[in-house]
Amino acid sequence: MRIIVNSIFVEDQNQALAFYTDKLGFIKKHDIPTGKFRWITLASPEDEGGCELLLEPNEHPAAKEYQQKIFADGIPATMFAVTNIHEEYNRLVEKGVEFTMQPTEMGTITMAVFDDTCGNLIQIVQQ
Repeated sequence: MRIIVNSIFVEDQNQALAFYTDKLGFIKKHDIPTGKFRWITLASPEDEGGCELLLEPNEHPAAKEYQQKIFADGIPATMFAVTNIHEEYNRLVEKGVEFTMQPTEMGTITMAVFDDTCGNLIQIVQQ
């Protein structure tokens, strides 16, 4: 068994698609109309055949409440691995990404947290 899709709730699918592709550099794998919304998945350019990230609309009241509460408490919605966190941090800052936590060492990892502009905090980690 392996993970093939992981969802992240987003407030606006178009805004999320632009942020995750233009700012973060993910590749759009699927963009399929499903009525009012779309099935939009992204992949890492480093592993195009790997796990996909689904940009899931937060339209359900429970999804919206969950997203708002973890954001308010400063809890990242998901985590992405990076090879060099300082280089990635600088690259993202140059693209206008706003960080809520700069690269910080915590035991055997270094992590940073940014706002994805779509209702989520995202953590990047260098192991």
